[in-house]
Amino acid sequence: MIRRLLEVCVEDARGIAAAVAGGADRIELCAALDVGGLTPPASLVRAAAQAPLPVHLLARPRAGGFVHDAAERALVADDIRTAAEAGLAGVVIGASLPDHRLDVETLAAWIALARDVGAVRGRALSLTLHRAFDLAPDLPAALETAIALGFDRILTSGGQPQAADALPMLTTLVERAAGRIVILAGSGVSTATLPALLATGVTEVHASCRVAVAGQDALLSRFGFSPPVAKHTDVATVAALTTMLRSTET
Repeated sequence: MIRRLLEVCVEDARGIAAAVAGGADRIELCAALDVGGLTPPASLVRAAAQAPLPVHLLARPRAGGFVHDAAERALVADDIRTAAEAGLAGVVIGASLPDHRLDVETLAAWIALARDVGAVRGRALSLTLHRAFDLAPDLPAALETAIALGFDRILTSGGQPQAADALPMLTTLVERAAGRIVILAGSGVSTATLPALLATGVTEVHASCRVAVAGQDALLSRFGFSPPVAKHTDVATVAALTTMLRSTET
């Protein structure tokens, strides 16, 4: 049987509960999804560690690009330790050079640390390369770099803002990966786009499953405490994607 997996990215405790209730296979734990996700707070990490499914921590210290100085590299290293100490299943990391090629030196150091802390706890941390990959000038070459570094999967939209706009590239990446690494398709994943994405050969997809919150408090928005359109992870959306994925397993 071809097993298909849904990873849901969440940014709060309600999101964790919704992902679990909707039948997701894995959680990517973040903060600030409106800017692509940032490292979540330690309190949320501890809460997520109690979830009955694997949780991967996004280690991204700030919004913007993925060229990191020494201080930011140290923050990500500490995030990797935090994930291991909390008992999470994995980490999601990425780093670029100024020309957007993958920063092999930085990534290798983080991966070595992840392996070390995993060995101490007796269970390896799963390693996902985040969408810094999508900015690389040559995605097939970046794929080979990720494999050589030892990543388990690549979260990618095929080099386009939306995965559904990069179906040929996603197909190419799956074919070139040839089972050596998992291609995790993300960005714009919905029940409408899922069939085309699965046709590329991907077996794992990544979605936020968020919907707009009705009855937004205007005062919160006025003071900058809430975005103009607040969203939350929706159980029904998670369940719909999960059901579609299960129906395609053969």
